[in-house]
Order: sequence, then C-alpha cells, then structure tokens
Amino acid sequence: MVGTIADHLAQPGAPASGPVIALIAGELSGDLLGGGLIEALAPQLPGARFVGIGGERMQAAGLTSLFPLDALSVMGVVDVLKALPRLLRLRRELIAQLKALKPAVVIGIDAPDFNIGVELRLRRAGIPTIHYVSPSVWAWRPKRVFKIAKAVDRVLCLLPFEKAFYDRHQVAADFVGHPMADEIPLQPDVAAARETLGLNPPAKLVALLPGSRKGEVGLLAPLFAAVAARLHAADPSLSFVIPLAHAGLEPLVKAALAPHPQLPVTLTLRQSRATITSADLVLLASGTATLETMLLKKPMVVAYRFHPFNYWLARKLVKLSHFSLPNLLAGETLVPEFLQDDASELSLCSALSERLYGDNSALLARFSELHLQLKRDASARAAAAVMDLLKGRAG
Repeated sequence: MVGTIADHLAQPGAPASGPVIALIAGELSGDLLGGGLIEALAPQLPGARFVGIGGERMQAAGLTSLFPLDALSVMGVVDVLKALPRLLRLRRELIAQLKALKPAVVIGIDAPDFNIGVELRLRRAGIPTIHYVSPSVWAWRPKRVFKIAKAVDRVLCLLPFEKAFYDRHQVAADFVGHPMADEIPLQPDVAAARETLGLNPPAKLVALLPGSRKGEVGLLAPLFAAVAARLHAADPSLSFVIPLAHAGLEPLVKAALAPHPQLPVTLTLRQSRATITSADLVLLASGTATLETMLLKKPMVVAYRFHPFNYWLARKLVKLSHFSLPNLLAGETLVPEFLQDDASELSLCSALSERLYGDNSALLARFSELHLQLKRDASARAAAAVMDLLKGRAG
C-alpha cells in the first residue's frame, strides 16, 4: 500500500463533496458483489467517495483500494497460519485509518473471519457497519450470531432462511436476494451454450462437477469417473463433460479418467455455467454450484466426501437435515444428496438413472419458483438497505 486513505482522497481530482463509504471485500465473489453495490449507490449519493479493499470490478465502479484484493484471499488452515501476522498488521492499519476517516458507513462483504473483527472495532468507535453476505451461522457455530449482533448494525442476506435465523435472534437483517438469480435468465439457452462449447451430443449429456479445489477434486473425481463409466456401460449413447475451474485441476481429472479410456468425455476450462447449461443432467459436489445448477433448471444429484477427520469434525459441528442449497432453500428433499460412505457408485448410478430417464417437469417447475424467490435485484435492494441506515443515522 502506498499512502493512507486520507492521502488518496486528497489527491487532485478526487471528489470532495459527498460522504465517504468504505467497502471491504476479500475475494473475487465479494468484488463482484461490491461492484454492483457501488454502482447502485453512486446515483443516490452524488459526490460520494468509495474506499477500502476491492478488486477490478469494485475499482472500475469507483473504489479507491488501499490493498490488493488477494491480500485477504487465503484458504486452508496452514496458509492462514502462515499469513496471520501479515493479516493482523493489515487489519490494524485498516482499522486505524478508517477510525481517523470516520466514513458514513463501513460495509464488509463476505470474508467474515476478517471483516467481522474489523466491523466490531469500528462500530465500537461509533461508525455504522453493515455485513453483506451472511456467514453460515445457521449451519455451524451458531453462537457467532452474538458477536455479529455486536459488530454490525445490519446484515444483508442472500437467502431467505438466513433472515429468518437473524429475526429469531433479534438481529437487524434484510433479505436482498441472490445476484446469481438476477444474472441467470429464467429460461437458459441450451443450444447457444452447446454452440459456444462446440458440443453436439448424440443423445443425453451428463455434466460432472467434482469441485473447484484440489482436495475435493482428488476425493470426488475418481468416484464421478467410475459412476460415469457405469452409466455409459448401461447406455453407450451417453456422453459426458467436465468443466475445470482452473488449469491446475486438469492432471487430477485426467488421472481419474485414466482407468476409463473408452468414456466419451469433454473437458472445458473456466466454462462451468455454459457447461451446466449444456447438460441434461448434473452430478456435482455440494457447494454454490448446486444453486447455479438449480437456477439453470437442471436435474442434479449432489455428493460430497471429506477426509475422515474432517468428516468426524463436521458431524460434531454441523447440524442440518440437508446440505445442498436447493434442499435448504426448499425446506425439503428436492434433489438427492449423498454424503461420505453413502456416496457410492451404486447409489449415485441409481439416482442419476432415475433422473436421466424419468419425468423431471415437477422438479424444474419448483426450481423456477425458487429462482423467482431469489430474483430480487440484489444490488438495488442492498443499496436501499444502506441508504435506510444512512438516513436513519442522519435523522
């Protein structure tokens, strides 16, 4: 970082009339949310100055970023421990500068392990705070809600059941909808997606998504490849496609496919949405991709495996009747989900075959209902919640 927030705001050409709005994102998904929020706020706050931490999307919308976005993008216990001294220094410096600047509001976007601590200290200093994207307190470590209540004036939730959780704990929260539901059309164009990827399957096309991290791909890709081989042996007209989140996953996926050389499978790179859109059915790891698959109106089967110790720990900490987002949203079992030992070749093949050759019309109609529930112009609603807080403070 060069200079302080005050230095940047004092540069020639910097606007001087409107309020200062601080936003802190810690990863790419937060940068996308922050960019949309700044664009929705700017017309309502003429001359506003946006500062904090963000990436290309937020900076293009007008943010002055004091640190690079990847300064907070640390994953895994070992990497976090290695980066901890640097992260603590960054947090202290950021808090000191924001205390001195006294912005009209500080908005932490996701990255709860970093942002909740920042918000807590700034709110104690009298600065209004908002947290955009609820941590998964409804799934594990629910007592975090008490720290969140002390740290923020408001939580902006992407999912409706999250607001219900905060309401039960008397924490001010708004359900603003999910930006992904705003981006994805209610009727995705399958033909256009297949043309983009150069796919022309002779019959049904099955997408396999074993995850985006090396650890989960290492656990799930061999299983998914074996399941695909069983399906293909039963129906040789089937073909398969696997989207790679990044090139580093290609060796793992190819190693998983090596025992099945006759399997007709195409690999795509950084094209997960088009790949899912192209498919007739999806087998995938649990995570945000299940929400994307639901919004793209694709029947799916969800599976996940942990390393044994992590599974033991998850069973102690997480208390949920479902683990995939479509089922959590619906409050019922819409899509089959298989965890750990239950995610076997036979169980997955059976569930996939049922959806490959069965009637999915009722399921897809339910997916459309949930899509409409989440499609609420999230950036505009998040901006409205920020404006309500600012007006309330001004009043």
